[in-house]
Amino acid sequence: MNSTDTTYNVAILGATGLVGRTMLQVLDERNFPIRNILPLASERSRGKELEFRGRTFLTEVPSAEIFSQADIALFSAGAGASRQWAQIAAEAGAVVIDNSSAFRMDPEVPLVVPEVNPDAMFDADGGVKGIIANPNCSTIQMVVVLKPLHDSYRIRRVVVSTYQSVTGKGKEGRDALEDELAGKNPGSFVHVHQIAFNAVPHIDVFQENGYTKEEMKMVNETRKIMCDESLSVSPTTVRIPVYGGHGESLNIQFENDFEIGEIRELLAGSPGIVVQDDPSANVYPMPLTSYERDEVFVGRIRRDYWHPKTLNMWIVSDNLRKGAATNAVQIAEKLVGKL
Repeated sequence: MNSTDTTYNVAILGATGLVGRTMLQVLDERNFPIRNILPLASERSRGKELEFRGRTFLTEVPSAEIFSQADIALFSAGAGASRQWAQIAAEAGAVVIDNSSAFRMDPEVPLVVPEVNPDAMFDADGGVKGIIANPNCSTIQMVVVLKPLHDSYRIRRVVVSTYQSVTGKGKEGRDALEDELAGKNPGSFVHVHQIAFNAVPHIDVFQENGYTKEEMKMVNETRKIMCDESLSVSPTTVRIPVYGGHGESLNIQFENDFEIGEIRELLAGSPGIVVQDDPSANVYPMPLTSYERDEVFVGRIRRDYWHPKTLNMWIVSDNLRKGAATNAVQIAEKLVGKL
């Protein structure tokens, strides 16, 4: 790309999926400087039309040649596709921002949340890493809140219970809930069990230690992003029948004492956070109020009843946006002028 050019060719692998379409929406809303969009998907989606800024684009299948035309490649087609194409795209000259789990725990690949560790995407000389990993949706919203608290009070342990939208499983997860509510496909459960009128404490596969893979992502990714292997994270992840927005109940134990007023002030002044905390007026975060928003919403802020250096709170964020598409676009924004 010409160094004087301030627009970019952006490829999107998985462009026809829920996250891919949300990436297009977020790129448009945030007025990302785009010269051309290269929508990519599997063979079965070849030729599908996608609209972007008044133009129609035809979806193609990925290839090294197409990636050579891209400055930035946003990947959201699953870990298998990322393992197949990310290195090829990077070698072709594109900076890959990967939304899958394929590279998150690779020590050579930065795992980035722009409000927390934006410098991780650059090497010691200021160069951009060829592959940048987007964390798990549940991890992203949690570390946005944990970062300012850890800097100020030093976190020792976090107990987190999640209440995750069916859209965390993509279009398939959303359609499964709609089918169940309509009485279609009885006995066929995408979410392991019936999700309509239910809560399923089972996201991804169980590991030998009794935790699910989703839960262990929250443990390992949080430590990597926060650059602190001493952080204790104890998660339980649950799927609930809502369309958009993951909720999380956090119990955070600090090394240092705190005042509730200071906590509210600190969070309200931190990037990417909106405090909604007035229980007397029934004001607190909910999936409905976080829908189509990019912030992490925080409320029910209170001291643990039994442990004075421990804080309870409730946080919610749109998992398709901040939990995936928006975080990836925010990473891309940090690259503007540096490619």
